[in-house]
Amino acid sequence: MNDADVMVIGAGASGLMAAIAAGKRGRRVRMIDHASRPGQKILMSGGGRCNFTNRTVSAEHYVSSNPHFCKSALSRYTPGDFLALVEQHRIAYEERAHGQLFCVHSARDILDMLLCESRQAGVLLDLDTHVERLERTDTGHFQIVCNRAIYRCSSVIVATGGLSVPAAGASALGYRIAEQFGIPVRPRSAGLVPFTLQPGDKERFATLAGIAVEAEIGNARQRFRENLLFTHRGVSGPAVLQMSLYWEPGETLWINLLPRIELFAWLREKQRVHPRRTLKALLSERLPQRLVAAMLPSEMADRRLQTLSHAQFREVAAMLQQWPLKPGGTEGYRTAEVTLGGVDCDALSSKTMQARAVPGLFFTGEVVDISGRLGGYNLQWAWSSGWCAGQFA
Repeated sequence: MNDADVMVIGAGASGLMAAIAAGKRGRRVRMIDHASRPGQKILMSGGGRCNFTNRTVSAEHYVSSNPHFCKSALSRYTPGDFLALVEQHRIAYEERAHGQLFCVHSARDILDMLLCESRQAGVLLDLDTHVERLERTDTGHFQIVCNRAIYRCSSVIVATGGLSVPAAGASALGYRIAEQFGIPVRPRSAGLVPFTLQPGDKERFATLAGIAVEAEIGNARQRFRENLLFTHRGVSGPAVLQMSLYWEPGETLWINLLPRIELFAWLREKQRVHPRRTLKALLSERLPQRLVAAMLPSEMADRRLQTLSHAQFREVAAMLQQWPLKPGGTEGYRTAEVTLGGVDCDALSSKTMQARAVPGLFFTGEVVDISGRLGGYNLQWAWSSGWCAGQFA
């Protein structure tokens, strides 16, 4: 029997932060993980450079059935708090577009910082440890039966992550624990994930794999303007990944492939100045030629501007700036960066992350029904929610 005050299940971003926060309060903390190494998703984040937070973080950057839930944690442990820790450890970082903060050298710097902090806080870490069952004892304590040991504690922090990136060890353990104790779990789906195309569109755009353009993609509820990338299976890129958080299966999206210009007026002006140019040649100044060929019928694309009417220019503008795309689906958890849905926020305290109906049981990070946009928001949620749980566990 291994006794502790706090057991943290999951040695990822939120689990490490929760363990550190609890340990600094003088609590005896043990952290367990089924993987052989901690923090695998941290190492993978930001292309190996770890987009560890963002200069500007607010509730509008998150998706949840309870859009106000994240406000408390984000205000109590802020991007500035985490940045102060990064600077304390003298980790070189840089700011990129949209306030994103990355390591200059490697995501390993962030993981090493967290492991150093956890050791200093007296946290014990057991890896290759699989949870077989979690029980509540007659005394109100918890007992965690694992493949290698049995642990007993007064508080459990579930920081098991979601279903995204199974190669990094994703599992449904956290959801099973919640359901075992009668805590509602919202339906889950892949988020920050590429779209796949319907068979007809997949054939139509098969030659475009690798082409990236700035585009605006949206629906009635949300829109994003960033790069869009054509792939062998569909469309990806930052604009698409962001939009996947707000897309419902079967829904049609609208894409503007030329968001910087008013295309109808531009075409009329070019017709006046260069009447003998072909439409395809003109549009290829703004878009890759293969994309123009895929989007416009050849009988129109090959015509000279002087032969086209203003009504036809409006048709062209609609094809390129109001392109309706109905995805076939998404690539799923294999390539998703987050899991939408999860442990119902209404069942948790926004201040402590503790289950309202189960004293001593806490949930943090991706396992909770909070999903952030690209840009460091999901890691900031991990830091903030983990820190809050660690203050009370």
